[in-house]
Amino acid sequence: MISILPGTSIPEDEVHFTASRSGGPGGQNVNKVSSRVTLTFHVQASAALSDDQKRRISQKLATRINKEGELRIISQRTRSQEMNRTDALERFAELIRRALTPERPRIKTRVPAGARERRIEKKKKRTLVKQTRSRKDWE
Repeated sequence: MISILPGTSIPEDEVHFTASRSGGPGGQNVNKVSSRVTLTFHVQASAALSDDQKRRISQKLATRINKEGELRIISQRTRSQEMNRTDALERFAELIRRALTPERPRIKTRVPAGARERRIEKKKKRTLVKQTRSRKDWE
């Protein structure tokens, strides 16, 4: 089970891994070993998520989900397939966690009266500076 939030877990059999040759570090090792890991997760087919959770994930991660409804995460950071698999799982859990965590509504705040007054004073000073630059006595 992949733990996402308290009370929310995704079974590992809903997540599929494929390995392929990586373009990352490794020299000649890159040509021989399939160390890049691609994690795929079909959001709508998941039995572990509620319809509301599926909708939220689909909305928040719309740019990362393909037309078939699969979320794909690719990891090729290291030379080890197992480390890339772990990295992909961690990134997957974090993405789902962020998508399912509700955003706090923004609380409107007022501009303090002191700040408003300071702004007006600065404007008055700037106006005075510009007015003293003009040469009215030459006209």
